[in-house]
Amino acid sequence: MVAENMTDIEKKSQAEPTAWFAQALAYMRIKHWQEAEQALRQALESDPDYAEAHCNLGYVLEQRGCPDAAEEAYRRSMALAPSLLNAALNLGVMLQSQSRFDEVEAIYQQAIQQHPDQLGPWTNLGILYTAMQRDHEAERCHRQALTLDPDYRKARFNLSYLLLRQGRFEEGWACLEARTMPAQAGFIDAPRWKGEPLSGKTLLLVCEGGHGDALQFCRYAILLQQQWSVRLHIVCPPALERLFAMQSLFEQVWTKASKAKCDYWCPLLSLPGLFDTRIDNIPADTPYLRVDEELAAQWQALLPLDGFRVGLVWKGNPKFENDTDRSLPSLTTLSPLRQFSNVHFICLQQTPASEASEKALGMKGLPEVMVDFADTAAVITGLDLVISVDTAVAHLAGALGKPCWLMLPHHMADWRWMTTRDDSPWYPTLRLFRQEVRGHWVYVAMCIALALQAKLEAKDTRE
Repeated sequence: MVAENMTDIEKKSQAEPTAWFAQALAYMRIKHWQEAEQALRQALESDPDYAEAHCNLGYVLEQRGCPDAAEEAYRRSMALAPSLLNAALNLGVMLQSQSRFDEVEAIYQQAIQQHPDQLGPWTNLGILYTAMQRDHEAERCHRQALTLDPDYRKARFNLSYLLLRQGRFEEGWACLEARTMPAQAGFIDAPRWKGEPLSGKTLLLVCEGGHGDALQFCRYAILLQQQWSVRLHIVCPPALERLFAMQSLFEQVWTKASKAKCDYWCPLLSLPGLFDTRIDNIPADTPYLRVDEELAAQWQALLPLDGFRVGLVWKGNPKFENDTDRSLPSLTTLSPLRQFSNVHFICLQQTPASEASEKALGMKGLPEVMVDFADTAAVITGLDLVISVDTAVAHLAGALGKPCWLMLPHHMADWRWMTTRDDSPWYPTLRLFRQEVRGHWVYVAMCIALALQAKLEAKDTRE
């Protein structure tokens, strides 16, 4: 009888950590991180050497904003079960976000030694090398992952960004097709366009990615109409609806694909490949977007009447994966621009500047709120220059043919700005100012101040 009772206790003891682990997984799926942490700690109380629980605890703690504790949990998992790949991959991703590149490289190299046929370590190491601007090694890693599995879409997609950044467009556009298609595509009852003749047809263009992608690649609507007599409809985010409705290129503008009727549809980022776009034939005639004259006049009436008018954007969407690097820490970073007495700085973003930032640059916001990109475009048409970090406003200025000075981070600058150029083959009116050292925005601000001084002096000479 006692032996039977002991067996029952042992079975219960073994089942408890597994049950808590399963409960934690359920909480993780719905992002209830606090409850997930509690369940995992219960599992570990029953079995302190439960490597999978330590790994998942690391992930949960990372989501809860506790990176030091998360690192400890990941490393404990790796020590208990060196063959457990998820802990190494998760730790590597987290440490890369902290710029601990040498440690991350060692982790991935060790993972590759232990799992040479696994795709994850090769792909993650390729992403790391791309961030470190070791492009040759990054390409080797992505191609090795594709050798292991030619259908591995993640590696092919990551390779596309590397190739496009280098201007190797032919293979880059082909690899870009491995990306996830926009969710709106699931609501379209029509075949995808792959280059068939379109005369007399209706083609539905579907925006994807961010607002900047939509503004950059909507230019291909012009080529479509030049080549065929085609009716163009477009599905776009609500913030672009009013601006796109002002363009004569589009017969209909939708925010929901389920309402659109068409003969074919095409995701916007597939158009460059379908038109065999290369560096030397990018459709870069600007402006290719227009603004309603009445709306432009309404906003320009709010701008200063004299002086040099400069629009500013110093922060992007904080949810963007590289926003910490691409956004300025504060508007005070641009304080070298305050020396120019006859320059008016206009805020072009929704987030209001702090009082301290406004004083640092002498900037004032407009008395009315810009609700969408149509309003922002109307303001830009009345400016002399836009200075921006890498956000959709820079694309908007370029699409409107306005001079724009783009501030780029050293770390993970977007592929479309390439690697060393100070101009853009996509936008003739853009000038690029790059960090020389990661996080060193002061250097960029000083370069812009010198360029602005030269521009003002040239303007005075002409007048």
